[in-house]
Amino acid sequence: MKDFYIGDCARHENKIITSSFVVVAKQIKPKKTGEPYLALTLGDRSGQIEAKMWDNVEEVLEAFEQDDFLKIKGLINKYKNRFQLTIHKLRKLGESEIDFADYLPKTTKDIDQLWQTLGNFVATIQNPHLKSLVQAFMADPEIAAAYRNAPAAKTLHHAYIGGLLDHVVSLFRSCDLLCRNYPQINRDLLFTGAFLHDIGKIHELTYNRSFTYTHRGQLLGHMIIELEMLQAKLALVPGFPDELKTLIEHLIISHHGEYEFGSPKLPMFPEALMLHYLDDLDSKMEAMRAHFEREAGLDSPWTSYNASLGRPLLNTEKFLSPKKSAAPEVLDAPRDSQLDPSESPDPTPSLPGLAPRR
Repeated sequence: MKDFYIGDCARHENKIITSSFVVVAKQIKPKKTGEPYLALTLGDRSGQIEAKMWDNVEEVLEAFEQDDFLKIKGLINKYKNRFQLTIHKLRKLGESEIDFADYLPKTTKDIDQLWQTLGNFVATIQNPHLKSLVQAFMADPEIAAAYRNAPAAKTLHHAYIGGLLDHVVSLFRSCDLLCRNYPQINRDLLFTGAFLHDIGKIHELTYNRSFTYTHRGQLLGHMIIELEMLQAKLALVPGFPDELKTLIEHLIISHHGEYEFGSPKLPMFPEALMLHYLDDLDSKMEAMRAHFEREAGLDSPWTSYNASLGRPLLNTEKFLSPKKSAAPEVLDAPRDSQLDPSESPDPTPSLPGLAPRR
């Protein structure tokens, strides 16, 4: 087990640390002088951190690639109110030096209990065709194993092992509650859509070392993959009504809700509209929770800018807690070791928009 995790940054600010990380992203950029420097995104199971290496870069440029594991010595400090790592030394780790459990975040919830909860919800579906279809997916050992372990997204929400199952169980709970308030909703149809809307993520994403896209995921996307999976399983449910098949297909391809978010169709019936909004709500609530968790060590109730939500966030728990006597908050000024002269600070958008959830 590692001695230092990215989640420990607040306790190690302005200190030299030595630890191991997985390379989530690697870029080689030029300084103003024309010499190269390394800009990395590093990860472990507690999160990700941006890292820069300014000196002796030529010696390590070809020594590693994305998804490799590195042993790194460097300085933890803050830039623009976010922790970053200035790398002094690094080396590539061998497979025998790696405990993979250190690098991929995983749900803290009990996977078996989540799967049981999902099965209990599915057991309440009344329509025999829809119930048989969902149970056919759950009974497939390959699909079931992947469904229990896959993340729900690469970075934006539920981006951890077990994230897909966690997200879908949460979505089922919301669907169950809202159906009581809107009795005109076909609960069986809504539940089926909730179960299937992201099932293609098990083939769209790979999560052996870090969360990234498979070739099929990049080329097709999870919705196209889901239509293929649906067609294969419908062959196991004889007499499945064509009308129900069309409605399920629409639930799948419309759940992103807007053309700009990659939805081929807008939701056109009540269950599709509800699925979209509840999926969007659950995704955004998890994105907020995760952002607060990442910045739990900050004193300010305001977080840094959240790119997926297009705004900084206010942690109401911190905001309403008794105030400590402290000096006025001052934003950290850039240090020479943090910012190359060729880089300019990111502008703050005057009209922040909402980025796609996925």
